[in-house]
Amino acid sequence: MPRHESRGFGRLAYALTSVVVLLLIATLVSYKVVNAPVPTTVSTTTTTVPIKTLSANGVQSSAIVKENALPGSRGWQLAPGTNSTAIQGFATSTQAQVGQSVNIYVNTSQPDYHIEAYRMGWYQGLGGRLIWSSPVEKGIVQPACPLDTSVNMVACWNWKLSATMAITPSFVPGDYLIKLVAGPLVASYILLTVWDPASTATYVVVNRSMVEQGWNTFGGYSFYAGRGGCIIDSSSYPVCNRARVVSFDRPYDTGNGSSDFLTNEYPLVQLMEHEGLDVTYITDITLSTDPAILSNHKVVISLDHDESWTYSERLALLHAQANGLNAIFFGAAAMVRHVRLEPSILGLNRQEVDFRNSYEDPLFAKGTDPNNVTGNTWESPPASWSPLPQIGVQYSGYLSPNVFVPMVVADAGSWVFKNTNLANGSALANVIASDVDHVIASSGEPANLEVLAHSPIPTSVGTFSGTTWNGQSYSDMVYFTNPVSHAGTIDTGNNVWIGDLNRCTSAQPNCAAPALIQITNNILRVFGQGPSGLIEPAVTNLSSISPAGS
Repeated sequence: MPRHESRGFGRLAYALTSVVVLLLIATLVSYKVVNAPVPTTVSTTTTTVPIKTLSANGVQSSAIVKENALPGSRGWQLAPGTNSTAIQGFATSTQAQVGQSVNIYVNTSQPDYHIEAYRMGWYQGLGGRLIWSSPVEKGIVQPACPLDTSVNMVACWNWKLSATMAITPSFVPGDYLIKLVAGPLVASYILLTVWDPASTATYVVVNRSMVEQGWNTFGGYSFYAGRGGCIIDSSSYPVCNRARVVSFDRPYDTGNGSSDFLTNEYPLVQLMEHEGLDVTYITDITLSTDPAILSNHKVVISLDHDESWTYSERLALLHAQANGLNAIFFGAAAMVRHVRLEPSILGLNRQEVDFRNSYEDPLFAKGTDPNNVTGNTWESPPASWSPLPQIGVQYSGYLSPNVFVPMVVADAGSWVFKNTNLANGSALANVIASDVDHVIASSGEPANLEVLAHSPIPTSVGTFSGTTWNGQSYSDMVYFTNPVSHAGTIDTGNNVWIGDLNRCTSAQPNCAAPALIQITNNILRVFGQGPSGLIEPAVTNLSSISPAGS
């Protein structure tokens, strides 16, 4: 069928799918699994009221200290040479609470396999703790995952259910790697966050499910890449054969099934758990669907490359910042992409929508709140909502793959650099890579914006937007505080800050990790005490930064 003829049919099919999905969800909720595996409990925990103490590195919790003193295991790791495509799978939720169950779908030609669940943390440096193991399951070769050509969405809703994992009290809230094991060299991962809606932990880490899914090309399609001819439009940017909707009902095609968790999230998780900090975990989907949860905490932590945000997420953060919540954006490019969630055949919030061209979105010009219409960025019409007041900096471009440049200190007298022995002009080698943010000349900038690091980047090593100066752009790390609520916000301006925490060791020459760990601890300590403006109010230094803003 010619493209212009299929366009109307595709949009109709897409609209009808939403109706069918809602009907099917009602059926699936009552679905009972026959011969579902009985969970094998590896360990149990007792519930006690944790004791919170302010340490040099942040607010500690006796519960997290106790948890990480339990026996750890390296069993979560994959051996060199492991084939992670010979067994692949996905779960029907990115997050779960104690008392719920998670359905798991597995595709493998191997005769049998089993499943292991590891809570990720410190655990004497072993990195994980085995919480649960399944019985041995029979391998199933699942059918090919259908492609919805109206929006180029790949969804494996036609796979047969493989196993069900009950989230018992043994599943301490945290980030989990679900390991599918079909042999010593045949294994892969599924991601899961176990969260506690009643938690009042000081710090809440937000895992980036929507970012990871937006980049997932399993089956050939993501928000950034596709196969075959154009659909809907014929633009070269964004590429016209990309997906407009992506499904969580499919495996991840990178990180052996763990996407970029082990590089862009886990190093910070390991650091905080090592230091016994009072931390809990949610996903961006949790925040989008339960925005009031931020009121239970003092600090929200956004991880590396946290680019995809829904309208409800942004409102949740806006409200929380106005009420004293401190926010840390460890990665650049936060809030760049504008997405929304919708149900799939397998459950609620299982499809992520981002048409990127707003005029393609079925919600465009239909009286819908413009903040729910997905444009290329949040700044694009019809939303036209700059993230600048919430994060303090502007997305400014990206470095070429595998290119790193130094981070240059601009305000060494700041509390952020305490105990680092850094001076103005000090350069931390090989710290900045991937996407970067910088300060811009705009009335939208917070009035007391403090530039902590101002790092030049040759334009020859990447692609940059906005003004450049003598062949250079910049990455800026900034701090500001809300004049009313005193909430503090920090953006590192660097998309690989968390990966930098373990990129090298102090035994290696010019290793920046020790300084970055100290800086991270300084931030967590001050922010963990409540609205940071009451302790360390930001004082603008823009007049001393040159060049300052594009």
